Amino acid sequence: MLKDKLQPFIDRYNEITELLISPEIVSDIKKLTQLNKEQAQIEPIYQKAKEYIEISEAIEENKQMLGDEEFGELAKEELAALEPRLKELEEEIKILMIPKDPNDDKNIYLELRAGTGGDESALFVEDMFRMYSRYADKQGWKVEIISSSEGTAGGYKELIALIKGENVYSKLKYEGGTHRVQRVPATETQGRVHTSAITVAVMPEVEDVEVEIKPSDIKMDVYRSSGCGGQSVNTTDSAVRLTHIPTGIVVAIQDEKSQHKNRDKAMKILKARIYEAQMQEQLAQNAEARKMQVGSGDRSEKIRTYNYPQSRITDHRIGLTIYALDDVMNGGNLDLIIDPLIAHAQAEALKAQESKEG
Repeated sequence: MLKDKLQPFIDRYNEITELLISPEIVSDIKKLTQLNKEQAQIEPIYQKAKEYIEISEAIEENKQMLGDEEFGELAKEELAALEPRLKELEEEIKILMIPKDPNDDKNIYLELRAGTGGDESALFVEDMFRMYSRYADKQGWKVEIISSSEGTAGGYKELIALIKGENVYSKLKYEGGTHRVQRVPATETQGRVHTSAITVAVMPEVEDVEVEIKPSDIKMDVYRSSGCGGQSVNTTDSAVRLTHIPTGIVVAIQDEKSQHKNRDKAMKILKARIYEAQMQEQLAQNAEARKMQVGSGDRSEKIRTYNYPQSRITDHRIGLTIYALDDVMNGGNLDLIIDPLIAHAQAEALKAQESKEG
């Protein structure tokens, strides 16, 4: 019975409320922060659970009054309003009870890379970064460019940014894959539509404890940073290339003037890439988790097409087509795509849960 499943959430929420005012917790900042975070996470289900139990009890009371001459009609009216709300709550609670992705509230490294299409592809990396930046701005997130490599005709061959804020990964985790653009490039004199592509990777920022790297597993090379056209950014070997020997993952950073800062940035990105590779490996082995995934999560999977002549965006994984390209690209209104993707993932997770219980 759903009521029995909800009681532990109510009990835990009340228990945390008591703990938060106890002297030993008030004086322990780490524990206080942990408990506040836990309570914030279970608050939505706690509120719905309370309402669900209240409505269930009110329905029982009204059912008992149906035969009453004086209150029977009133009880009937009450039930007509309460029963549909109970069904709604049941669906909302089922979604809230889907096991949470442990990475959902993490910051992310967003990696955008030019693919097929040469200069036009590099220009699209810039357009996509602008779109994500505007979306981040609307969410109240902070965006910091960690590393970038400019294209020969503008735009970026590669750009890595750190996006910090609340629930960044949960919102952007389905953005990873190949994004295609169909439009007339600025350099095209015949007015022909070209197709180019970029790859997007979304990697959770990880704590040191989550990914342990042995110093002996890392090969570090240093070299001189160079800007566009080969001009020297500085005269010391400050650029850093880290190679993780067991996986072959390579990260090169040259944006900072200090070798130490470049190494630090490279190490953080390396850890995020190793963590992402481990996640993909687990997903490949776990058939149930794979079923709930929107798409394969593989960078080579073509997930979305942006067609400029028709002002159309199509997400191929869920068959979604919207005619609001300007609104998404220039206004950062990415929720038009993100919300249906999240709803699809939730529906798949519910199906998996129900078949498990059934």
